[in-house]
This record gives sequence, C-alpha cells and structure tokens, in this order.
Amino acid sequence: MNRRQFLASTSLAAGAVVTGCTTTTPAVRFTPKSRVIGANDDIRVAVVGFNSRGNDHIAGFRKLKGVRLVALCDVDSKVLEKGRADLAKDGIQVETYTDVRKLLESGEIDAVSTATPNHWHALLATWACQAGKDVYVEKPVSHNVWEGRQIVAAARKYGRIVQTGTQCRSNPGLREAIAWLHEGNLGQIQVARGLCYKPRQSIGNVTAPTQVADHINYDLWCGPSPLKPLMRSKLHYDWHWQFITGNGDLGNQGIHQMDIARWALGANTLSPKVFSVGGRLGYQDNGDTPNSQFVYHQYEKASLIFEVRGLPKSKEYQDARWTKSMPEYRGAQVGVVIHCENGYMVIPSYDSAKAFDKNGREIKAWKQSADHYANFVSAVRSRRSSDLNAEILEGHLSSALCHTGNISYQLGKKLTPEAIRERLQDSPDAAESFSRLSEHLIANGINLEAQPLVLGETLRMDVKTEKFIRNDRANQLLTREYRKGFEVPSRV
Repeated sequence: MNRRQFLASTSLAAGAVVTGCTTTTPAVRFTPKSRVIGANDDIRVAVVGFNSRGNDHIAGFRKLKGVRLVALCDVDSKVLEKGRADLAKDGIQVETYTDVRKLLESGEIDAVSTATPNHWHALLATWACQAGKDVYVEKPVSHNVWEGRQIVAAARKYGRIVQTGTQCRSNPGLREAIAWLHEGNLGQIQVARGLCYKPRQSIGNVTAPTQVADHINYDLWCGPSPLKPLMRSKLHYDWHWQFITGNGDLGNQGIHQMDIARWALGANTLSPKVFSVGGRLGYQDNGDTPNSQFVYHQYEKASLIFEVRGLPKSKEYQDARWTKSMPEYRGAQVGVVIHCENGYMVIPSYDSAKAFDKNGREIKAWKQSADHYANFVSAVRSRRSSDLNAEILEGHLSSALCHTGNISYQLGKKLTPEAIRERLQDSPDAAESFSRLSEHLIANGINLEAQPLVLGETLRMDVKTEKFIRNDRANQLLTREYRKGFEVPSRV
C-alpha cells in the first residue's frame, strides 16, 4: 500500500478497523530476575505466541524431564484461553498473559520460548535477556540485520543462554554428514544451493482495511512495526508475505536451508557480495514479498545460492493439485544441494543426507534426528552457551543472509530477461539459476517481457561492521524505525 492509499484508507476507516487496542506505554526497564538452578530444580518455561508453531514449543517442553511449563502469553485471547484449558485438562496449571512485558517481570520464570511473528522476535528476545531469562527464539531470529546483532549483544552482556529454532543443527544425521563433507570426502565445495520449493497461493486482494477481531489486541500484535490498518484478508500467518512484518519464504521456511548451506560452507560471516533476482508473479494480491526468487551470496571460497519457488510445476497444476505438484532439483524440493569437485551431497530433509559421486551413484547416506528443545535445556543447566547446537550468533548470521538478499531485491529494478542475462554473464552459477527460474515461470504461463522480474542491486558488505559499503539506501534497510514503547534497545 502506498502513502496515498494508506491516507485514504485511514480517513475512511476513521480508526474503526483497529480494534482490540490498548494505549501504548513506554517500554519497561527490566530488573533481571534469575536464579541458580540446582541439579534437582525444574526449569520453569513460558511460551509466548502459540497460534501456530508455538504449539510445538508447548508439546516439546512439556515432555522433557525436569522442565515445567508455568506460563503462556498470546495477544489473541481465544488462543490464550484454549492453550490454558488444554493444559489444564492434563493437570498443568499455568499463568496467562496478554502483554509479554508483564510476563517478563515475573521471578517465577527461568526461560522464555517464543514463536511470535518475525517482527517481534528480536525485541522479545532482547527484553528477555535483560529480564534475566534464557531464550529459545524461532527462526528467523530477527526481522532485519541490525536487530539480530542486538540479540547477540544482549546474550553476551547478560550471560544468557539463547538458542535459535533451527532444529536441523541438533540432528546427528546432518551433523555427521556436514562433518564428513568438511573432511574433504567430496573434494572442494564449489556451490552450496538452498531450495525452498513450497506451494504459495494468493493471499487475496482486499482494497479496504480488514477489521481485526475484538479478541485480538492488535496494538500489541503490531508491537515494533507500524500500527496500520490491516491490508490483507487474514491477520494470522499471511503476515509472512508482507515486508512490514515478514521476510517472505527466505525468512519463513528458507531460513532452515539457508542455515544448512552456510554451515556446509563453514562461513562464519555475512557474504561480502550479494544480489537477488525475483518477483511476485502468477497472481495479484496483497503480498509484496517474492514468490519466485534466487539470491546469490559470494564468499571467497565458494558461492551460496538460494532459490524460492511458490508456483507449481506448470500452469496446468494451478488447481487442487498445486500443493502436491511442486518442482524438484536433484530430488529435493525443500533442502540443500552441495556441489563439490568430486560429486555432490543432497540434503532433502531436516535429518537426512546422501552423497553421490560425479556419475550420480550414491556412495553414503545418513539419517538420524534428535531433540532441539532438549539441547537448549541441557545448556540452560550447564550455563555454557557452547553446549548449544544453534547458538544465537549462528541464528543471526543465517537470518541476516536472508535479509540482505531481500534488501537487494527491494532496491532492484524490473528488467527484461535479456537484460538480466547480460548482467549475469560474469556469474555462471547465477546465470544457470536464472535460466531455470525463467523456464519455471514460463511453464506457469508468465510472459517475462510483459511481467518482468526484478534484478536486485548488487551490494558489497564490510563483514566486520555488517554494513554495506558506500550504499546509504541499503544501509537504511539494515534496520527500521520502531514504534514508541517497542524499540529494540540500541544499547542493550
């Protein structure tokens, strides 16, 4: 929605659509409340945000020995009451909160686990560290690059254990496969390619603001993001597809595979060079994140390419078969393919991998999973962040690779296919990704001359400062303007 449309909608709505709001109050200055956890003490956990992924947090923590669920928090009163009632049926009594600031004031909570929308992750995690709580934060850990680094700083300053929800890192199958790869068994890595080929249909195209239900505190739901009328038909989940709150499939599903690809490369910084090509094609709706995209990260030793596909194999499958007819690359739809000088490795799931020689013959396979929540709890007891399989720094770096790819896209221009091919002549791997992306879109009935893709701006980064070199516009997108009372602390 542009500025003119927003002003028009607000004047028409006259505030009527923003229901369930409270008056925003200044951010709480938390007094750290933590305790030394004895060997026989239960770890007291609160789950914040559980309309979707957070339910897995509840199920995961309640089954662990020595862990006790003591609180739930959600801005949707119906979700909150259902969560409380479901636990009560099993004899588990919890405190309930609508405002996470009140929850964090409690001295009866040791750790906070959160699966809120992306725009809340960094603020909640940073506040929790300041309040003396350990944190399990879902992926991506941040909505932008700067605030991810702020969580890392808060974890270090307050000595907190902060785990990222990239559970692949805990699975022995992948840990062993990556170690085998790092031993050089397939030779030098040439390209690590992440894949997110996942069905994404239209979220609808409303032209007037949608009324938010009275049982949802929309003011708190927006939190750090601007309090604007809801310009999509559904509040929950579809926030992923608007940059104001989400990060597209790069930061939704793709962050898992981005993390594995970076892990495979052994890259412990952001990439010195990044650009993206993509667009939101196949339908017109209220989303503004790409449903078709690739991001090219150039590291010194090898490249990392990430590919997003939201449309099915071809136009004929844009019906009831859409969700079961996605394209594949080397047998994977949501996974990672690592190209090496003596073969390649395919990681098609969270806990398995297969290695192939140059002729495509399978030479080794791995498959084994483990409990990521248990790894977090173990580190909470030991007080050693090194015991975490997905410590917050790892989460920040992988999340930031998604963000910088999207920044390139947001600063880009629509160009003809021929013009994009010409610009990619010096990057053969990127050119190959573009060719396959173009073929896929054409198969879905899209004329790329009439509906051109965006060629993102090529951005170069100082990996020590995590700022772009001589590009003020790009650096402005490393952070955002925060709403009063919901500012991610600049000094943690």
